[in-house]
Amino acid sequence: MANQANPTKSILIAGLLILVLTAAACSSTPPPPSASDDAAIDIATFDFPESMVLGEIYAQALEKAGYEVHRHIPFGSRELVMPALTQQFIDLVPEYIGTALQFASLGEAEPSADPQETRSLLKGVLEGRGTTLLASAPGQNQNAFVITNDLADRFELETLSDLAEVDGGLTLGGPPECPQRLYCLAGLESVYGLQFDNFLATDSGGPVTLSTLIAEEVDVALLFTTDPAIERYDLVLLDDDRQLQPAENVTPVVRTELIEEHGPAFASTINAVSRRLSTTQLRSLNGLLDGDASNLHTVAADWLARVGRG
Repeated sequence: MANQANPTKSILIAGLLILVLTAAACSSTPPPPSASDDAAIDIATFDFPESMVLGEIYAQALEKAGYEVHRHIPFGSRELVMPALTQQFIDLVPEYIGTALQFASLGEAEPSADPQETRSLLKGVLEGRGTTLLASAPGQNQNAFVITNDLADRFELETLSDLAEVDGGLTLGGPPECPQRLYCLAGLESVYGLQFDNFLATDSGGPVTLSTLIAEEVDVALLFTTDPAIERYDLVLLDDDRQLQPAENVTPVVRTELIEEHGPAFASTINAVSRRLSTTQLRSLNGLLDGDASNLHTVAADWLARVGRG
């Protein structure tokens, strides 16, 4: 049975979340007292399956290395998780560097497609908040523009730039806000010069978008690079050759005191897992979960046994 969160600590976390958010929003307000009053490492995740399985993988790796771990899987949205981390209610969060940078900087810092540049910006934004970035995984969960294999073969399409020759006869499918979003249609127009014949509002990289693509109601669809449907339906992920999408490498963010307390072995344990988390591996993990977190522990354990350690 996986260790769950310390009940007393969970009550403290729940009871102080409002104070966390208040402290995060008003720098003149002193932070509430830390709830990190035991030796266990508290791991929290966001409330979607990929984040949850990442948290479980890191938790199991740490337990196998002899650390005590308490899980907060899932903890909630980024608006809850990141203030809780900086206010020392939790210890470790698997993050995505581009989105984390935009959130932590309140939108003032713009991530780039370069992981090192984005990491550096995020490190600067987090400086003074008592947190440290561990090694980034090669795997990224980015926006992905995909087409069917048949369309790719018919027009010899491999990159987003290739669409410029045929875009006038194609329909793009994506979330309703896509036309206004830099990393969706607005970016395809400004960076790639694409002008689609039509746009169909679907959902945010979910089953509606996928079904419309398979049914050929749309020709190009916005999914995510870690979506297992890409391989399941033999879809073609068009290469973002002009680097529209920002880097979104999985990157554990931890309390700096934790590293100081446990020494380099702690970071090494986490980093050993991260360097095996490719985009393909993330896609595989999502496929095994199939949108259902009920088999979280088994999926994480099997992955660690096959791929994640050593």
